[in-house]
Amino acid sequence: MAQKDQLIAAIDIGTTKIVAIVGKMNENRKLEVIGMSKTTSKGVKRGVVLNIEETVSSIQTTVEEIRNKTGLTLSEVFVGIAGQHIRSIRNRTYINRASFDDEITEEDISKLVNDMYNSQIEAGEEIIHVLPQSFIVDNEAGVKNPIGMSGKRLEGNFHIVIGQISSARNMEKCINRVGMTVKEMILEPLASSEAVLTEDEKEAGVVLIDIGGGTTDLAVYYDNVIYHTAVIPFGGNVVTRDIKEGCSILGRQAEQLKIQFGSALGDLAQEDKVVTIPGISGRDPKEISFRSLAYIIQSRMEEIMDHVIYEIETSGVADKLSAGIVLTGGGALLRHLPQLVKFKTGYDVRVGYPNEHLAAESLDEVNQPMYSTSVGLLLKGYESMQKVREGKMEIKIEASAGENKEKQSKSRPKFFISIKEKLNGIFEEDDSSL
Repeated sequence: MAQKDQLIAAIDIGTTKIVAIVGKMNENRKLEVIGMSKTTSKGVKRGVVLNIEETVSSIQTTVEEIRNKTGLTLSEVFVGIAGQHIRSIRNRTYINRASFDDEITEEDISKLVNDMYNSQIEAGEEIIHVLPQSFIVDNEAGVKNPIGMSGKRLEGNFHIVIGQISSARNMEKCINRVGMTVKEMILEPLASSEAVLTEDEKEAGVVLIDIGGGTTDLAVYYDNVIYHTAVIPFGGNVVTRDIKEGCSILGRQAEQLKIQFGSALGDLAQEDKVVTIPGISGRDPKEISFRSLAYIIQSRMEEIMDHVIYEIETSGVADKLSAGIVLTGGGALLRHLPQLVKFKTGYDVRVGYPNEHLAAESLDEVNQPMYSTSVGLLLKGYESMQKVREGKMEIKIEASAGENKEKQSKSRPKFFISIKEKLNGIFEEDDSSL
């Protein structure tokens, strides 16, 4: 078993499933997943916790299963956040430095980032991520990493992810009720991107589309920079609901139909094949043709793709995405979906599996599109902890006035407050299981 301080734990609270996952980085810088548990999610709709008691119960189930499998009790976890309340903006700021000759340092970058955490946002919102895009040193634009350069004026362009405080707090409350603390909340499309995208794709320009049960998450990269993120409040569940209503069958039957016989392109479905569904409570069985099932699915997937296309155009780099689209999430396995997406968008499409950074020793079941976010949360969590250990992350801000300090505490995520908390062990040994 790995040392406690080498282990990372994450919980992906989704609309259809809750996943608890534990892993470590091996000597080859690959992620080895040593434990994973999945249970049906209850109390979550479109990525937002609506019933705390039901969500807590589902989390408890996964955490206990992890303890039974690995003998570890989770105490601090990285958690994914999504939901239609998530929005992103672009902003820029600058500092005038005291001397032209002094080299730009990590501290200067931290000042810009801290300034962005004080951006004006709506009441009831908080800033989840501040992601640097590019810098300008004096009049030299397009600088990726200005550290070590000389210059008087340093400007930064940033991508800022904003979410509702209440949604984040409810999620945190669920984790706390199970006896754990949230080490950091991470935007889910960023986590999925980390798990399935290659560095070449991020440089060439790529769109990550994570089709979950309640939401479709999107991230746009170009030139190794994040240009746009979005959470679309539709996912696989609305497709299932359409099948249920269109065919007048039960929800569980609709889900099974979608997975076993569904197709995203009606014209490619077999016209002469039908599936027989047992009638409800002894009523006559129903016959549903593969083609009519596919047309129901296609119409809803086209609607979701219309939202995706709008978000891609909003990114400002729609004409530069040489690597096209990568589909992941449980919905990505829908038959003929890549063909539909390519037809609708004109981009090349592939299905992304979270094997980009996985070690060969990892659990086999993890390498599925539905676990991309879970694996990505571990990767982002490890990256975050490394930055703190190396002293590259600004943890505390000095505020000149009480009001400013209060504003910062509201707008800055909890995980920026204490370096001591950040470096605590993620696990406690479970004596009862030894």
